[in-house]
Amino acid sequence: MKKMVLSILVDNTAGVLSRVSGLFSRRGYNIDSLTVGETQDHAYSRMTVVVNGDDQILEQIRKQLLKLEDVREIRELLPDESVCRELILVKVLSTVKERQAIIAVADIFRAKIVDVAMESLMIELTGNQAKIDAFIKLLEGYTIKEIVRTGITGLSRGSGDIADYLDD
Repeated sequence: MKKMVLSILVDNTAGVLSRVSGLFSRRGYNIDSLTVGETQDHAYSRMTVVVNGDDQILEQIRKQLLKLEDVREIRELLPDESVCRELILVKVLSTVKERQAIIAVADIFRAKIVDVAMESLMIELTGNQAKIDAFIKLLEGYTIKEIVRTGITGLSRGSGDIADYLDD
């Protein structure tokens, strides 16, 4: 199985997310991660979709997405040619004794403490999946109450923009 990160430029219209995600569910494909947001041009949104499959399945996903009326462009975000990041919030139970050790781990990863309560800390971290996973692994010795991950989002490296997508 191979992981593929797709950057999909779509019309910013009602129902576009439903149509794209529906394509995956109708064909029995799983979405590992999905992020969506409006671009600098309000007429378009960018979806970052992470999927796994063999080469045949991944090519089929591309072809099916291109058939959708709302889809303007699809680009694969290759590791050497793009920057991909994910945001995570982690709520960790902490005694007074544990607090400094947890903060030290957060500092190593350049994470931010975004909330402090009597019995817990909430930590925010942005990075690639490997960094996020390594951070969570180091926190396994503590009681993690909640985790939320945004999913991967990314852009191609260089100075290109939406106009480049639409001109191709």
